[in-house]
Formats: sequence, C-alpha cells, structure tokens
Amino acid sequence: MAYVLGLDLGTSALKGLLIDEKGTIIGSATADYPLIHPASGYSEQDPNEWLKACEQVFESLQTTVADFGEQLAGISFSGQMHSLVVLDEEQRVLRNAILWNDVRTTTQCETIMADFGEELLAITKNIALEGFTLPKILWIQENEPELWGKVRHILLPKDYLGYWLTGTMHMDYSDAAGTLMLDVAEKQWSQAVLEQFAIPSNYLPKLIDSSGQTGILQPNLAEKYGIQQEVKIFAGGADNACAAIGAGILSVETGMVSIGTSGVFLSYEDQQLPTYQGKLHLFNHGIKDRYYSMGVTLAAGHSLSWFKDTFAADLSFEELLAGIDAIEPGAERLLFTPYIVGERTPHVDSQIRGSFIGIDTNHTLTHFAKAVLEGITFSLKDSQQLMETIAGKTFEKIVSVGGGAKNPDWLQMQADIFNSEIVCLTAEEGPGLGAAMLAATGLGWFEDLQACSETFVSYRPGALPNPQNVEKYQKLYPIYQKVYGATKVISEAFCDE
Repeated sequence: MAYVLGLDLGTSALKGLLIDEKGTIIGSATADYPLIHPASGYSEQDPNEWLKACEQVFESLQTTVADFGEQLAGISFSGQMHSLVVLDEEQRVLRNAILWNDVRTTTQCETIMADFGEELLAITKNIALEGFTLPKILWIQENEPELWGKVRHILLPKDYLGYWLTGTMHMDYSDAAGTLMLDVAEKQWSQAVLEQFAIPSNYLPKLIDSSGQTGILQPNLAEKYGIQQEVKIFAGGADNACAAIGAGILSVETGMVSIGTSGVFLSYEDQQLPTYQGKLHLFNHGIKDRYYSMGVTLAAGHSLSWFKDTFAADLSFEELLAGIDAIEPGAERLLFTPYIVGERTPHVDSQIRGSFIGIDTNHTLTHFAKAVLEGITFSLKDSQQLMETIAGKTFEKIVSVGGGAKNPDWLQMQADIFNSEIVCLTAEEGPGLGAAMLAATGLGWFEDLQACSETFVSYRPGALPNPQNVEKYQKLYPIYQKVYGATKVISEAFCDE
C-alpha cells in the first residue's frame, strides 16, 4: 500500500508523518534544530538546519519502515508562517531566516500603516504586525542594504525545503497570504504593495494551490534513501491552514480552538469574504478558493505554565487543576486577563499586561487556577464573538486541540463559555496530518479534502454546554471585557516610567 509523507516544519523541529491510503499512521520521526537570538527581540534560524533535519527524518523512516523506499508516493508540507528566507541569484541563502516570532520590526510596521495602511488592509485583509513577512523585508532594506542588493529570491521556510527537494520554487496561497504581499481575493502578488515598498515581483515564487504538484523528488535524494519510484511533491500550506485541515475544519459551522503556548480560535470561510477590518486575521485556506479567519491570544497555555511555575512549581498540572470543577463559574468573583506578554486579538497592544481582578481572602490556589483557565478561554471567546457579530456565524461544534483538550474540566469550561458542543480528535497529529492529506489529495487518492477527511480524521466526544453554566458565563463575560479598558492606562503608565 502506498504512503504519503507530511513534513511539518515548525519553529523548533521538523516532524515527519508517514500515512497509508487508509489513513493509518505507518511511522513518524522528529529532528530538532536550534533557535538563534542575536539580540533582544530577535529570533532567527539557519535554513540549512531544516535540510539537515529533513535528512534525519528520511534516515529514521528508512530505518524504521521496511518498505519506505518502495511505497513512498508523495510528500507535502506544513510550515511556520511569515518567516523570511532570502537567496541570491545562485539560490544560496544570504542570511539566517528572520522568524515569525521576531519583534524587531515595530518601526517598519508603524511606517507601513501610516503610509499605506488602508490600502494594505483592502488588498491583504490584514494589518501590518511584527510577525508578518513584509516588515522583515523592509528591515533588511533599511538595515542591511548591501545584503538586500544581493537578494534575488524570497521564500518562506517550507518553500525553501520544497526547493531543496525538487529544484523548483513555489509558494501556496495560504502561506503567501501571511506575507502581506498577496492580493487575497485575486490570488496574485499585489503589484501595488510591491511597488510601494520597492520589491521586484520576480523575487517572489510562482503561486500554486496547496495540493498542487511542484515537482518530483530529486534523483540524488531518492537514490540516497533507497526510494525506487517517482515521488511527487506538493506545495503544502501554512501551519494554521494545515492544522485546520488535519482537524477537519472544512465547513462554516465548525470552528477550532487550539491552545498551545499561544491560542488560536479559527473558522472556515467560504467564497464570500467577511469584512473584519483587521480585527481578525483572514488568510487563504489550503482548500482551493476558500479562506479561514482566526484570532490569536499571545499567552494562552503560556499563562497557565507561567502561573504553575511561579506559584505551584512543586505540583503537576493534574494536581494544580484538581478540584476546579467544584468551584462555581467565575471562581467566586475572581477574574484573570492573560495579557502577560501583550495581546493580539481583539486588542493589538504590546504594552497591555495581565491582571487578577477581585482578589479576596476566600480565594485559594484552586480559585486562581480556575480563574486562569477562564481568562484564557474568555480571551479566545473574544475572537469567536467577532466572527459571530461581524460575519453572522453560528458554530454547531468546535474542535478543541492542544493543551486545552487534555483536561475534561477545561473542555467543559470551553463548552460553557463558547456555548457550543466541543469535540476532540481521536488522534491529534497536528499540522503534519493536514500536510499528508494535501499530498493524498494531490495524488488523486481522494476526490477532495472533504473525502480525505472522512478517512483520515475522526473525533471523540469532548463536552456539551451546561445551560446553567452558560447563563453564568454570559453574565461574567461582559465584565471580563471591561478589564482591558480599565487596565490599559495603568499598563501604559508603567511603560512610560
């Protein structure tokens, strides 16, 4: 039986997921690589480390899966979004990649929005933030002009890996949407953006659908790893798009909440683009001619980890959260806002900081732990509310993935706060599964991603809303929303000191 390989090029590791035509996982492998922090707020990576990691993944699968070389038929990718890779005319890497979590570009973002903000939002459906690719290009133009003079190719991480595997350069629409250079509705590089910021259009790769074929595995690599037949390579998608595909987010009635270090509330969008005016991210999906919107909480799981490490380092997460179900919604009038590293949605504010509001002598460690979970979930509800009020969405169910799906009490809290059925993945494989599904669809194993999802994706029950708790949270949520405005001035005053 033939196999597809989904390669998930993340921030800290490359993960390979080998799957057969029935959706069965045949093998997996992971290879780590380092982050580079040359200065405060800088985050970089050597693109050559991604290639070494890919070789390690191939070597591992060749060793552990006896028929890897005989049955591998297709490869596709999921990639960390926004990170900038620049090559010269000989296709050589010119500098370390500037990653999505690099925040050196505040000045460039301010300039973009002041000079071109309305036009940028109309074209790309997003506002300029430090994570996006365009501000990073401007930073190189301004701070490394000699190097910029040598640039001839601009890629994103997964696309550089794809170039190494095939010898061709492409970028799919879902990743291109995160560069701030794509006309999202027209699905083409925006000449207006490129001309405004002096970026030659021939520096950018050919655009392609996520399940579109970009080439075949280069013969030298096939020979090295004992691959005996032609292996087709497919473009792949941005990590959030692939995560949505791997979670089966293929209809407007289903949302996804993902709680890792950061948190994401994501929704499928059809051909009719909503007008979020930059309040939410809006990107092309990995599904042809479709889109997805999402809001981001910068410190979701990070807030819980910070709280545990600071106030309960000797406890496990299970011990810390034991007993939260016995405390009524609202943690007896204790609220937490998870703005401990600033916030993204709905408040684009790098200066705001977190807070506990309503502390009194009755509150125990368990009250605080419950308040932290509620605050994280309220912050993600902010994104849900924008989708419901601006686009008129109604979510029949929400797929919970990541850390928030591991605790039954937190799942119940999500059902109650989102007022929606919560389901979980039977086997949570992340963006790598979405990448594998793109390869399987590209090979023609399935008519489309919906058909592929019916084979590759399955769910287990999570939680149903408790009407009494829903009513209580509906009263608490507007109070939570007031905390941002009440603490904004205080946070700004601290920054002025």
